[in-house]
Amino acid sequence: MIADKKVAFYTLGCKLNFSETSTIARNFVNEGFSRVEFNQPADVYVINTCSVTDNADKRFKTIVKSALKTNPEAYLIAVGCYAQLKPEELAAVDGVDLVLGATEKFNVTSYINDLTKNDIGEVHSCEIEDANFYVGSYSIGDRTRAFLKVQDGCDYKCTYCTIPLARGISRSDTLENVLKNAKEIAAQDIKEIVLTGVNIGDYGKGEFGNKKHEHTFLDLVKALDQVEGIHRLRISSIEPNLLKDETIDFVSQSNSFVPHFHIPLQSGSDDLLKLMSRRYLTQLYTNRIESIKEAMPNACIGVDVIVGFPGETDEHFLETYNYLNALDISYLHVFTYSERPNTKAAGMDGVVPKNIRAKRSKMLRGLSAKKRRAFYESQIGNELTVLFESENKKGFIHGFTENYVKVKAPWDPELMNTLHTIKLTKIDEDGLVRFDFVAEDVMIKSTI
Repeated sequence: MIADKKVAFYTLGCKLNFSETSTIARNFVNEGFSRVEFNQPADVYVINTCSVTDNADKRFKTIVKSALKTNPEAYLIAVGCYAQLKPEELAAVDGVDLVLGATEKFNVTSYINDLTKNDIGEVHSCEIEDANFYVGSYSIGDRTRAFLKVQDGCDYKCTYCTIPLARGISRSDTLENVLKNAKEIAAQDIKEIVLTGVNIGDYGKGEFGNKKHEHTFLDLVKALDQVEGIHRLRISSIEPNLLKDETIDFVSQSNSFVPHFHIPLQSGSDDLLKLMSRRYLTQLYTNRIESIKEAMPNACIGVDVIVGFPGETDEHFLETYNYLNALDISYLHVFTYSERPNTKAAGMDGVVPKNIRAKRSKMLRGLSAKKRRAFYESQIGNELTVLFESENKKGFIHGFTENYVKVKAPWDPELMNTLHTIKLTKIDEDGLVRFDFVAEDVMIKSTI
């Protein structure tokens, strides 16, 4: 294998991609490569692609050009969802040398015999039906928190989504391996773990290579809560129909799980939820929000929503807007619908003009800002715990409370990756929250 070379990584998309990039990077390091930042000269650049939105596809060429500008002779590798869905398209991009699909990406170093650039990108991509085995991964060393992959793939058939085509069937890591990875993360003094996957509420399916659920998501949560050395566990996006009351109740009383949920809605119109082939209607979603707030009044709840789905009339959009406006949630992630090849939605009638999609997206982003502000205001006066990040941003250090309130303080490197009890006092002009330290060993008043 090639040694004494430098490799750099760029990740597009979700937390799951970040966890997999980190694992692929460790494989390179084990083979003798030195990891450097993407904006630094490297012999190999690996781009982990996303295909959830049209914008992520378009960004790929820009990233390739950026890498080649740094080193025109660099060997460029594309992996990830876009690489599985459109391998030939990526291989045709000038400067790309190797494209690896869903299963091949975890063995990337075995596909490199030398670093001589190819005239045409080489493709190794499986049929998605062959992506039926599980490869565990987690991010470490990249951030204050770690992303721990517990599940991959999806058996749902939402009409707008390409993820089942890019990642294959739903399958899970073994509980034993998840706990082993969690302990390895805890041993690195990382204070927070975020559970990630494509459909983590489906955890347990395919755990031992079969379609049965050997364990449930609740089993996973309970087991992780017992791992020593983890200060915080955070659940990433989870489908509302798979977030059970038993899980909500357990999180509300757990040792490590924090009161923060991100629950995809996609539309506040039952008509559109049916067209999307979602597995719930708004009443179930409302019930989940009410259950969380009853058990954890200070919980932060984020919501995914899509605007401009085919057939979305003005009335449908207003139904969504009004539904979200009345719901006790904390922020929105707004996605403007983009047609994805080989999805049922791409052939549906009622295409919404792009200027209307943009207008609706802007309205919901405004609503999100209003919701976040109201949530932050509801937390003023509360004593919470903040975990400070490791980055100096214009002279400030930022951090998040357990319920995902973002705070800032003047830069102090000694605060990095530390937990402190604080009292939230005031929302700043940039929308972040001022605070006072209240722990007995730290009586430093914020001077923001």
